Amino acid sequence: MVRAAVLPAVGAPLEITDIVLPEPGPGQVRVALAAAGVCHSDLSLSDGTMRVPVPAVLGHEGAGTVLAVGEGVTHVAPGDGVVLNWAPSCGSCFHCGIGEVWLCADALKGAARLHARTADGTGLHPGLNVAAFAEETVVAANCVLPAPDGIPLTDAALLGCAVLTGYGAVHHSARLRAGESVVVFGVGGVGLAVLQAARIAGASRIIAVDVSPAKEELARQAGAADYLIASATTPREIRKLTGGQGTDVAVECVGRPATIRAAWESTRRGGRTTVVGIGGKDQEVTFNALEIFHWGRSLTGCVYGNSDPARDLPVLADHIRAGRFDLSMMVTERIGLDGIPAAFDNMIAGKGGRALVVFP
Repeated sequence: MVRAAVLPAVGAPLEITDIVLPEPGPGQVRVALAAAGVCHSDLSLSDGTMRVPVPAVLGHEGAGTVLAVGEGVTHVAPGDGVVLNWAPSCGSCFHCGIGEVWLCADALKGAARLHARTADGTGLHPGLNVAAFAEETVVAANCVLPAPDGIPLTDAALLGCAVLTGYGAVHHSARLRAGESVVVFGVGGVGLAVLQAARIAGASRIIAVDVSPAKEELARQAGAADYLIASATTPREIRKLTGGQGTDVAVECVGRPATIRAAWESTRRGGRTTVVGIGGKDQEVTFNALEIFHWGRSLTGCVYGNSDPARDLPVLADHIRAGRFDLSMMVTERIGLDGIPAAFDNMIAGKGGRALVVFP
C-alpha cells in the first residue's frame, strides 16, 4: 500500500488515501517519488477544464528512483534516478513523423488504463499517464527519462513540466532572439521558468505582469527588469516602457481570455504572442478582421513548450549546472500530499510560485 492523492470524481475534493499498486509488467517501471510539483494543469483536471478518466491519481510533474522494471525495459534499472514524462511520444503517428512530438496523437493514451486500485478494489486511472501524487507509481517505460547528473531529484521534478514548458515556450514557440524584448503574463511556476529562459536567450528587456504585488521579488529574481500589476491599462503601460512600440514577444501563462488579449495587444506591430495557459472551451477570445491585418501580429498556442524532452533535458541540465537556471527559486512552498488542496487554493488566488510535494 502507498499513499496517494485520489480524485474520486470531477469537481470532488481530493482524497489522501492508501492505494494498491501492481508490480511492473512488461514495458513498465515502478518509481518511488522524491517530489512532485503541483501544476495548474492538475487543478484543470480536478475542476473539469481538462477531461481525463476518473477516479484518478493526479500529478504529472515528478522525479524519483526506479524500484523495479518489467520485462524488456533496458534504458533504466533499479536505483536509477528518473524524471517522469507525462506526454511520451509514440514515434509513429503523423505528428511524431514530422518531428512535432509534443503533439503526439497517442501521448495521453495511457491515461485510459487502470494503473492501481483503492483498498476497497476500485480501479484508478493515472491522471496524465504518470500519477505523481503518490509515494510510488507504475508507469510505461517511455514515461521515464534518466535524471540529469548533479541535480537533486527534488529539484529535477520541476523538469517534468514547468521548466520544459517555460523554456520551450521561449526557445521553440516564441523563438525569442537575443536583443528582443518580452513580456510574461503570469508569474507562477511556468512563468518563472519563462522569465529565466528569456534571460538565457539574451532578451534586451524582460517585463513581468501578475495580479499579485507579492510576486515582484520572485519575478525580478528570475530576470524581470520591470514588474506590472495586471489591469485594463497594462498594454498601454507596456508600450510606454518600450518606446511606444510594445514588446517583440509576449508569453501568456494564465489561460484567460482577458490576459490572452492583453498579451497580444502588448506586442509591437508584427509582434509574436505565445499562449501557454490553458483556458476552458467555453471561454472565447475575440479579434476584429481589420486589426488582424493592420497589426500583423501572430498568436500561437504552445503544448508542453513544443519540447522534445529527450532533446531538451540535457540542454536544460547544462544551464542548471552552470548556474544560469535556478530550479530552487521557483519553489515557494514544500508540502506533503495533504497540502495539495491548499496549494490548489493558492493557485486560484494567484499566490506563490511552485508548490512542491516532497516525499520522505
